[in-house]
Amino acid sequence: MQFSSTETYVATEDLTVAVNAAVTLERPLLVKGEPGTGKTELARQVAMSLGMEIIEWHIKSTTRAQQGLYEYDAVSRLRDSQLGDERVHDVSNYIRRGKLWQAFAAPERVVLLIDEVDKADIEFPNDLLQELDRMEFHVYETGETVRARQRPVVIITSNNEKELPDAFLRRCFFHYIRFPDMETMRRIVEVHHPGIKERLLTTALTQFYEIRDQAGLKKKPSTSEVLDWLKLLLAEDLDPEDLAREGASSLPKLHGALLKNEQDVHLFERLAFMARRER
Repeated sequence: MQFSSTETYVATEDLTVAVNAAVTLERPLLVKGEPGTGKTELARQVAMSLGMEIIEWHIKSTTRAQQGLYEYDAVSRLRDSQLGDERVHDVSNYIRRGKLWQAFAAPERVVLLIDEVDKADIEFPNDLLQELDRMEFHVYETGETVRARQRPVVIITSNNEKELPDAFLRRCFFHYIRFPDMETMRRIVEVHHPGIKERLLTTALTQFYEIRDQAGLKKKPSTSEVLDWLKLLLAEDLDPEDLAREGASSLPKLHGALLKNEQDVHLFERLAFMARRER
């Protein structure tokens, strides 16, 4: 089984190589890149391409590694014991399977997405080292050892919000998704907006990359944001002439789809004001 671009996802050659290498090596694929570059969607497309089910574990700042294995609901067991419920005699009734357990127990090989691992505490990745290495873990409450029936394809995403431990990095195959160049972006747009007029696309993408290249920008617009912007341009039935600006420093049409904070909007407003004063 080999991963490649799908009808709804454009994968560059280096990304395709990285995914297939990780699958062959049976190592987790650690994917980093700017927010909005398709890291989470990659896991879904890998599952679709390889004909596998996907199990998604979205990490939050409060997520603990143990939750990925299982959780023991002692409170419910105490309540049931007070009510005289017969279920209390079997502790397994109070064990809730986590995402890793679900992936390990799946009858067929699955894709396991561990999304935005850098959101959790710094110890979170280290706490999963043994389980991801050995593909097994021990349930202390029942005394059983859970082993993976099939080694899942593990894809881990990170937005680079914090450094990950070296011991964790050593066990992963790493890939950084570079921001798409103009030609790749055209292919991505064609997937989402087939048949878009060439002149409109060229004008819009030229403005988009000018905005991304503006010095001092706090948050550069991403792939998902340019797709939203183009959707609005098409909905408004705008022509290339409608996108005309007074200069590269002025705000584009419908800029709220591209610029997501007031500092960046004010930056372009100041630049446009200074450009007018210099005339």
